[in-house]
Amino acid sequence: MSPRALSALRHVARGSAGPAVDPELRITLNFHPDRWTARGESLLTALARDGAYHSQFVTGTSNGGLTARPGGDRWRWESRIFGGAYDAATAHERPVYGALNFRRQVVGAAPRFGSSHFRLTAATSARATFCYPDSAAEPADFGVAAGMSLIALAEADEQDALNDYIEAHVHGGVDLSRDVEALVLDACYRGTPVEAAARRLPCPVEWHPGYRLTVAGLRRHADYRGREYAELGARIARDGLVDPRVIGDAARSTRYVLQDLKMVWHTLARFGAPQGAGTAYSAARTSGGHTPGASTPSA
Repeated sequence: MSPRALSALRHVARGSAGPAVDPELRITLNFHPDRWTARGESLLTALARDGAYHSQFVTGTSNGGLTARPGGDRWRWESRIFGGAYDAATAHERPVYGALNFRRQVVGAAPRFGSSHFRLTAATSARATFCYPDSAAEPADFGVAAGMSLIALAEADEQDALNDYIEAHVHGGVDLSRDVEALVLDACYRGTPVEAAARRLPCPVEWHPGYRLTVAGLRRHADYRGREYAELGARIARDGLVDPRVIGDAARSTRYVLQDLKMVWHTLARFGAPQGAGTAYSAARTSGGHTPGASTPSA
């Protein structure tokens, strides 16, 4: 790791206390695998070429807020969290964001940010820092794998199911061949170009049963993000169903506002999670069935 990364880790460690993180827990990086980069190529193609997962400062894209620029909110939050360690850093030196999957969800720790995820190796946790809640909320509680109290804090909090993740910051980069145990894809991508592109990555591919929600289910939960987004979901649905592939196709068509589609995804992620979304990692290796409009995420 670079001196800046070591400085950031030490800064957070000095303010952390509590039990060590269970070595069986994993950090996951949730994302939408069918999106395109700012340079106009598929995300998975870019990942295969680079062999690494980059931060928003490098890619200029995000499934959250786009504030990764000098003086922007993301820059300011990192300066505060890491004691200024990255203030003069290049984009490639900055940490990669994910979440600690302390609930062992088969869909990853933070599905708010995507239907699929990279599951990182145990070794990456030793060079990660953590906070709760999300750094956008200006948290006061931080941790490192050697000792933290964030899991108890998160378990005691009554947050919406899409907001109760423990944010993770992996310092020193994420190399796909070295740091990733598996790419876990939503089952809707079986037999698609997404699967073909995923097979070109230097890591195993696994599956979770998949997100699906009926149009009736969208409308039933219209108050979650707004009726206009439920109706947008109804317009892009296929055969009365919405899944991540449907939303991704709509996003790439450029016919819709991406922020509006994000609201459709939030509703799908909150109310269309696969049965057993909170089961252990091994379930990701199964193909599994799915009941449309199944139970909500267990997070």
